[in-house]
Amino acid sequence: MGDLITADTPGLLAVAFLIGIVVGLTGMGGGALMTPALIFLGIPPTAAVANDLTAAAINKTVGAAVHYKHGSPNLKLAKWLIIGSVPTSFAGAWIIQAIGADADQQAFVKKAIGVALLLTAVTFSLRIYLEMRRGFQDDPDRPDPVVRPLPTLAVGAIGGLLVGMTSVGSGSLIMISLLLLYPTLSARKLVGTDLVQAIPLVLSAAISHMIVSGIDWEILLPLIIGGSPGTFVGARLAAYTSQSILRRGIAIVLTLTGLGLLKLPPVWVGILGAAMVILGPVVWGLVKHAHGRPAFQHFGAGKRSPESQHISKGN
Repeated sequence: MGDLITADTPGLLAVAFLIGIVVGLTGMGGGALMTPALIFLGIPPTAAVANDLTAAAINKTVGAAVHYKHGSPNLKLAKWLIIGSVPTSFAGAWIIQAIGADADQQAFVKKAIGVALLLTAVTFSLRIYLEMRRGFQDDPDRPDPVVRPLPTLAVGAIGGLLVGMTSVGSGSLIMISLLLLYPTLSARKLVGTDLVQAIPLVLSAAISHMIVSGIDWEILLPLIIGGSPGTFVGARLAAYTSQSILRRGIAIVLTLTGLGLLKLPPVWVGILGAAMVILGPVVWGLVKHAHGRPAFQHFGAGKRSPESQHISKGN
């Protein structure tokens, strides 16, 4: 037991709990937040990826079981995503190992995570825009769209490779791709499909990292123990919190964190962050106004529509 409880345990529990709250509040995938947080805590990038993937494999199984019970996933669509993602996600750890020396591996993974975070920030912002354009009318009983095997297979393969090397993107990148490929798929089925396909994807990536580099129980257990209650608390608070402000905040955090991992000078990161905080709401207000929606939302207007609730659970 002494080996499992270290000086880093309180910090890991706190970070897992806080990120769990953010996940519960917004539905944002934990990998995009947890992996860089672990790196900033001093965990080597490869260990951060391996342990975060293992924790995610456990957490996503619970969410997917709920959606499967209610019959929401499109299993044919999930099948093609899985066929594409499982082999490439399994290859992620072996690609990292093939780079060479440990120092080179750590540097490569750190840069890859930085790029993945920037990509996630862009796709997350695009997803917010598409949800705004799509509106809040959602019919879970509408007929499923015709599945397009080859594009769906490609989405799974690219998403799987990204997750296998960085643990980032299993929700954000694949979800936005599904929104673009299948705009008529109901929100509930979109979330259920994404969660179901994410189980074998993340599990495959986690197993490959276990084989190649192993896992650290002193890191993994706090992630699971701290993350679950945090997610529960966040989900309870979600109805009382402004989703628009939170999501814009997450997009900013992902962007600045990605730039930091790519070693952009801190001065420029600070300038860019300030510009995004000040100008971001104005730009978003103009975009909403151009689509005939209220430009600015009152603070405290945190009650979400049924569709946004369904969609946010699967990020």
